[in-house]
Amino acid sequence: MSKNNLIALHCFGTEVGKIGFDEDRRASFFQYNPAFLKEDKYHSLFPLVFRRIPQTQVFSKYNNDTFRGLPPAIADSLPDAFGNIIFKAWLENNKKALRQISPLEQLAYVGQRGMGALEYAPAKEVAGNKTISIDEITTIVKQVLDHKQGTSANSLNHESLLNIFKIGTSAGGARPKILVSQNKATGTIIPGDLIYSADHDHYLVKLAIEESPAYSHELTEYVYYRIATAAGITMMPSKLIDDRHFATLRFDRQYGEKQHILTATGMAGWDFMDPKVSSYENLFELAIHLKLDHKDIEQLFRRMIFNLVFANHDDHLKNHSFIYDPPTDKWSLAPAYDLTYSLNPLLNYTQVSRALSVNGKRTSITLSDVMKIAGMFTVKNATAIIAEINAATDLWDVYAKEQHIPINAANTIKKHFMVLE
Repeated sequence: MSKNNLIALHCFGTEVGKIGFDEDRRASFFQYNPAFLKEDKYHSLFPLVFRRIPQTQVFSKYNNDTFRGLPPAIADSLPDAFGNIIFKAWLENNKKALRQISPLEQLAYVGQRGMGALEYAPAKEVAGNKTISIDEITTIVKQVLDHKQGTSANSLNHESLLNIFKIGTSAGGARPKILVSQNKATGTIIPGDLIYSADHDHYLVKLAIEESPAYSHELTEYVYYRIATAAGITMMPSKLIDDRHFATLRFDRQYGEKQHILTATGMAGWDFMDPKVSSYENLFELAIHLKLDHKDIEQLFRRMIFNLVFANHDDHLKNHSFIYDPPTDKWSLAPAYDLTYSLNPLLNYTQVSRALSVNGKRTSITLSDVMKIAGMFTVKNATAIIAEINAATDLWDVYAKEQHIPINAANTIKKHFMVLE
């Protein structure tokens, strides 16, 4: 692929437009397909990123690690931290280097396999096995991560890396995860990169690769899921696989169809690594701009309170998403995800700064601060929501014990809970 080649953007079975990239200028270009504009549909598909005009639009201010020079909504399709580790390992296995791959070529590898409904053509064809073993996948992922840390990876082969590449490079986030689909009738688990039929349940699986029994991120996240849903937070149904791996149904694969989603970062162009734009006020303002129903505003407030009370400091802008409804051309708040204790309870911390600020503060946040947010965005039942989340802390001991989380880790996590009163 030449450095200034174009790639087509598709959604809902139609070509939306074309994306270009100039490596010398580190700038990207987007132009709507005239036929798409003529159809006069999906007006809110990109409510903030692209202007709905026939002229070419230039994006030159997104040249950083988050966006890689691409328009934010398109950069949402690129692999995050873990996905890039897998991408790099697979390329090296094929005698290539990640730095030689342009953003457009990486989109071609994403092709039709990405999260959400956005697709890119021409796509790089990536074959793979029809069935998979999660135990085998876990072993390979651990080898890849050990290789990153300097351990020999001679046992890795092209076929094993290929399967991980297919199902481990699309899901966002830093922790090891894969996309799988499970046949509802037979229970057979297959790669989840391309399948989205109603005959399957489609899961994002966070893999437990730690050998130490002292602490499990996956069991902790499952406990948080149970507490959050009990406290009225909307999440996709989740479970444990083999009592180890945390699996959650994908909200971008529902009713046998792909769902168009954008993170807050992809929607508004806010770099989730930039503290200047990382605030709950911005999230609420974005929700208002998108004309979300008031129930979504209250749900966002409930999530903010949960993240504060249960010490989830990693609630950054890519951990909040929106989902598009084609028939109504409207957006809504996507189900919550990545609700968990974000630190290592086996380490000592003095003071931890939050990813998202509340009332301009990342530490020492008080009831007064959150009530100010409630007033700004007319959350009428804020006091009741806070009381419900406060009361949910009582569930921690019960659910943590059920999942056999070691008592020292459980107590350390509980010590960081912040009851708002």
